[in-house]
This record gives sequence, structure tokens and C-alpha cells, in this order.
Amino acid sequence: MTAAVATSTPPALAVRGATKRFGFVTALDGVDLDLHRGEVLALLGDNGAGKSTLIKCMSGAERLDSGSIAMDGAEVSIHSPTAARALGIETVYQDLALFDNLSPSDNFYAGRELAGPGWLPRSLRILRRRRMTSATEEVLNRLQVVLPDLGGVVGLMSGGQRQAVAVSRAAAFASKVVILDEPTAALGVRESRKVLDLILRLREQGMALIVVSHAMDHVMEVADRVVVLRRGRKVGELTPSAETHQKIVSLIVGGAD
Repeated sequence: MTAAVATSTPPALAVRGATKRFGFVTALDGVDLDLHRGEVLALLGDNGAGKSTLIKCMSGAERLDSGSIAMDGAEVSIHSPTAARALGIETVYQDLALFDNLSPSDNFYAGRELAGPGWLPRSLRILRRRRMTSATEEVLNRLQVVLPDLGGVVGLMSGGQRQAVAVSRAAAFASKVVILDEPTAALGVRESRKVLDLILRLREQGMALIVVSHAMDHVMEVADRVVVLRRGRKVGELTPSAETHQKIVSLIVGGAD
């Protein structure tokens, strides 16, 4: 069951034969996956299906036991989160990894602070806060993200605003792929709507996105394709629609095995 994507260019991200074991447990068993620019790919499956393991391997938090990952047609080695970021992959996990006591711009540049002059040791350089704030504003404006106070701390923001900061930060530094783990979990209807709109804007701007979600209504709205995992194996790849909705659900719960 495959939903083909008509394109003459190599996928932004291609996974082939991804296999990962933890002791006697096989978390991934020969998974293949393609992701193209300007596409939202939903990665679906019940708990224990292998979704988290797969995105961790693509993000450098785990390493595949066997299989390969390629970007734009060239095989790459993703041995750490730093290596993934250097390749243009940014991941937003469910916990968001935000510093509640810092502003949006400080969160954007945490660990990547702009400082100068360059000839000084890093510990003696002066932070270029105005430049970091301006760059953050530029990204938020481009993505049409409205925050109540750019100088305020993110700990005082709503769940949707915090999610928007985390996703915008990923988009600011990802040159190729953004991976979102349950981006609307625990959000209300209005805040989920804002996050979904942000995902769609990123797609329009040519970003390649992987979305892991249990919210089928959100998946059906934003995803161009869905890949379903079950017990570590890829069991289906479909285009989401009213006609395929029930089939997707059946694949997730094992009713179509």
C-alpha cells in the first residue's frame, strides 16, 4: 500500500532498512521511508510501534544497528544530535526542551549564542542580544507567529505559544527537515489550530516535515502522506482522505494485518 510522490529530485530524507534492537526487543525491523521538500509526512502507530525510536535515530539520539539514512540522495552518518543539526535536521520533542526562565530569543539561541568579537576566547565574548532578538522577530514574523511579549519568559506563556516558540526555533535553524513529536498534545482547540496553521505555513515555505501524532483529525488535515508502523515494521503508506481514513485506523490497531 504505497502512496507515490511524483518528483524528479531525490528525497530530502530517505531511510532504508532501518533496524534497531534493544536487547531481545526489535524496535525497528527494516523500515523504509521517504520525505520530500514541501511535504508533511505523518508517522503513525500505536504505543510501541517504533515511532519514537525511528525519529530518535533520524535525530541522532540513537544509532541504527543496520540500515542507512540519506539526505538529498547522499548517504549520511547521524551519530549525535549535533551531527543531525549540522545536516539541517531539527527535532521538537513532546517536552519542547524550552528554558522557562528565558525569553523566546534566548531560547532560540541557547547553545548557539551570537557573540563577538571572534578573536576573543568564547568565555570573554559579548552576547549580541539585539541581533539575536531582531533575528528571532524576523523568524516569528515570517511564520506569522504572534507572541504577547517577546521580552517575557516562556514559562508564563500558554501551551500553544510555547509550542509555537519551539517549532519556530526548529524552523529557524533547520535547512532541510523538521521533526515534530506530538505537536498538539495537551493543547486546546484554539491553540491546536495555531500550531496546525504553523505547520502548513512551513510546508508552503518548502520545509520537509515529519509529524508524529495520535490526533487523527489533525493528521488528516495537514499530512500529505502517512506511514504506519506496527511492532517495529512499516505496515502501510497511504494518502490521507475520507476514503482511506478507516484503512489507516485499521493498520494502526492491527485490524488489517
